[in-house]
Amino acid sequence: MAQLASNPSWFTPKRLLCIFCVINLINYVDRGAIASNGVNGSRKVCQTNGTCSSGSGIQGEFNMSNFEDGVISSAFMVGLLVACPIFASSAKSVNPFRLIGVGLTVWTIAVAFCGFSFNFWSIAVARMLVGVGEASFISLAAPFIDDNAPVTQRTAWLGAFYMCIPTGIAVGYVYGGLISHFGWRWAFWVEALLMLPFAILGFVMKPLQLKALTMFVKDMKVLLLEKVYVVNVLGYIAYNFVIGAYSYWGPKAGYNIYHMSNADYMFGGVTAVCGIVGSLAGGFLLDRIDSTIPNAFKLLSLATLSGAVFCFAAFCFKSLYAFLALFAIGELLVFATQAPVNFVCLHSVKPSLRPLSMAMSTVAIHIFGDVPSSPLVGLLQDKIDNWRSTALILTSILFVAAGIWFIGVFFRSVDRYDEDSEHVNKANSTPLLVEKTTAEAV
Repeated sequence: MAQLASNPSWFTPKRLLCIFCVINLINYVDRGAIASNGVNGSRKVCQTNGTCSSGSGIQGEFNMSNFEDGVISSAFMVGLLVACPIFASSAKSVNPFRLIGVGLTVWTIAVAFCGFSFNFWSIAVARMLVGVGEASFISLAAPFIDDNAPVTQRTAWLGAFYMCIPTGIAVGYVYGGLISHFGWRWAFWVEALLMLPFAILGFVMKPLQLKALTMFVKDMKVLLLEKVYVVNVLGYIAYNFVIGAYSYWGPKAGYNIYHMSNADYMFGGVTAVCGIVGSLAGGFLLDRIDSTIPNAFKLLSLATLSGAVFCFAAFCFKSLYAFLALFAIGELLVFATQAPVNFVCLHSVKPSLRPLSMAMSTVAIHIFGDVPSSPLVGLLQDKIDNWRSTALILTSILFVAAGIWFIGVFFRSVDRYDEDSEHVNKANSTPLLVEKTTAEAV
């Protein structure tokens, strides 16, 4: 029995990282798929002579305006906003992986229901419930990764995890284009089947418990008084306002500006490569120059400013090849922020506040970032009817994000990673999960 009890679980930190990465990838494949021309489609258009072209995809079948189409991309925020603080607070007393299992179960059912939706409101409600699944996962995964990564590779591990965001969106573009041959509804049914095993896995894994001893209201007050955390999140909001709109409207804008018949594949390929290389490079570079909060802010401001210049210049060119070259460099630089920005979120607060800091960061960047940006960009495009001008106006907001993060360089910051360390169990060299002993089984 003693020998059985000492046997490590199969779920080591590295394997757990891989599982988290796959879940994150599937989550963002869904985001990319619903934005793809293959799944999202186009609305019905009638000419002045009375001839009408039939719409396609979700927008065409439900005859939605660009504003309503943007609302569909942002509807998940309702579930995220309600559920994120609940999951983060519950992690203090409930097994976090059980919470993830519950959330991913809701995600699976909601995504499957998207395939059965019959009008704008039915798919909007389903997308709201999708946010519940993301809430359970995104606020709890990052603290586990940061706690259990080797000390010299913490930012690199976070970079690998957050690399799955742009990569998942890019894969979703391509996936949406490919599966559209079977009908847009199949995109959601296949996603639900892919996530189902991970939802079940959440109920059978036994992790170490995150221990946080303070109340939610008190925790929120501490977060809001932490200037470093607040400035970091403000910059992240401006950044995500642009990236969220890029991810949703990018294929459609590319199709209209540069007449790309294969916009899903073009944007998917560029975003996948730049997302992987940029996210990993950002984490690796921060580890190389010393993982400190001031260095993270320097990297955030410089990468975002440089990326903004290239992305803005890209939309000024009429040549497709010039656009692709400049936009690829811009995306590479912009995605280098993924690891540093989450490093600051985790290290500017005490360990007991990490789940809540990630939860509230996620809520903030969505409710003030990509949630309003998608419908607002759709509304702007409905008004000016010029995708190039719309893209240039949107891209200029990246300069605001760079400026906010640059302010953070001058703040006196303290890395709070080791505060309250007596309440945080770390497992850099041992498996995170242990199997039940025979006695426990009995």
